[in-house]
Amino acid sequence: MVDIKKAISLKDLDKIDIRVGRIRLVEDIEQSNKLVKLTVNFGDFERVILVGMKQERENPKAEIEGKQALFVVNLEPREMFGIQSHGMLFDIGYEDGIIPVLAVPEKEIPDGSRAG
Repeated sequence: MVDIKKAISLKDLDKIDIRVGRIRLVEDIEQSNKLVKLTVNFGDFERVILVGMKQERENPKAEIEGKQALFVVNLEPREMFGIQSHGMLFDIGYEDGIIPVLAVPEKEIPDGSRAG
C-alpha cells in the first residue's frame, strides 16, 4: 500500500509559495559530492538555490540550464558549504527511490508565475 502523508488544510497548503523559475546558471560546488548551485530567475527577483543532483545527472549544467522548473521560494534560507540557499527545487521521484525529474510547466510561461 502507498503511504500518503497526513492530510493538511487548504490554509496550510496556501503557506507554500511555489513558482516557476528559469535556471539561468548551474555551477559545481567542488567541496560537495552531491550539491550544485543554481541561479534561478523568477522574473522580478533571482535566487541562489542549492540542489543535490550531482549523483543523479551526468552533466547537470547541460541537462537543466535554461529550463523552467517549479521551486518553493519561501523556505527559510539554509547555509551549506558557505553558500546561502534560498529555496528548493520541486522535483519528482526522489521520495520513491527513482532518479528525480524536474517538475516543469507544460509550456513556457512568465518566470515567477505562481502554482496553485
